[in-house]
Amino acid sequence: MVTPKEQVYYELLILRCRRQDRSAQQELVACWEQRLFYYIRRLLDDEEEAWDALQETWLSALKSIGSLREPAGLPAWLYRIARNKAMDRLRRKCAEREMLIDEEDASETGVPDETLDLHNAQVVHEALGRLSILHREVLTLFFLEDLSIAEMSDVLQTSPGTVKSRLHHAKRALRAILEEEGYAQ
Repeated sequence: MVTPKEQVYYELLILRCRRQDRSAQQELVACWEQRLFYYIRRLLDDEEEAWDALQETWLSALKSIGSLREPAGLPAWLYRIARNKAMDRLRRKCAEREMLIDEEDASETGVPDETLDLHNAQVVHEALGRLSILHREVLTLFFLEDLSIAEMSDVLQTSPGTVKSRLHHAKRALRAILEEEGYAQ
């Protein structure tokens, strides 16, 4: 949730960005870069791909900042752009993979089973990586980015009911993975 103080800050920052104020653009990037990268990284397995998607996110966001009407909507707006850029990359990657399979008539290779580290954060990240993209992103937005159901609904461009349902199923799936690996009770 955006506090009144943050809303005023975002409004002033957005106005400055609309005027092509380079320091405001740098301030916006500095304020949001880590959070957006973390979110994108949960969606994309490859770190280099995630950095590229983040770069595309900033290009798009700074170019279209004039379309943002409500300053309080800045977090959801940025996450929506980041999500769209990450999903574009996933779609391209899937299309390329299908082309390679068709051309070479190759069979898919499985990902090797790796032993999970005993550090709790790493265990959770490993488990998140095993979830579907829909479950991974809803858990990331809710727990790690602290967005409300309404904000998540805006980012994911779906109904609040669908967000609640995905969140419920994602929690169950994560718990099952952690129990399977012996880390949850």
